[in-house]
Amino acid sequence: MLDGCWGASEDDPTARKARGALPQILVVAAALVDVDNRVLLAQRPEGKSMAGLWEFPGGKVDAGETPETALIRELQEELGIDTRESCLAPFTFASHTYEDFHLLMPVYIIRTWQGSPSSREGQSLKWVAPLKLKDYPMPPADIPLIAMLRDYL
Repeated sequence: MLDGCWGASEDDPTARKARGALPQILVVAAALVDVDNRVLLAQRPEGKSMAGLWEFPGGKVDAGETPETALIRELQEELGIDTRESCLAPFTFASHTYEDFHLLMPVYIIRTWQGSPSSREGQSLKWVAPLKLKDYPMPPADIPLIAMLRDYL
């Protein structure tokens, strides 16, 4: 039986979006995990889309960059920390259709870095226990990651 997962009709706007009518944006994110098994969240600052929501640090992958190179760059720019590609453990990915674009986001677990994460772009930062992640409002693409991280950590 195919109830519930078979999909929408061809005339459904979501089905049209799924066929590529929207631009696809590639971003990358990190679940930074500290020695107490807490995950770092960053709050999107005022003036950015989805301001006030909490997210996993990361950002857009620039043309010619690999997701790993982009994540290392973004963590340096946003948080002032350094890590290496060998410290990035591929975890999962998010795929979500927003109103104006489709987001594809590889997610990595990182337990080793140099420096102490600090806000460099006006965002609030918070170390959160995996069971408490659900208490922080997040962008729709990040929400499925909460249960996955809770079960993994």
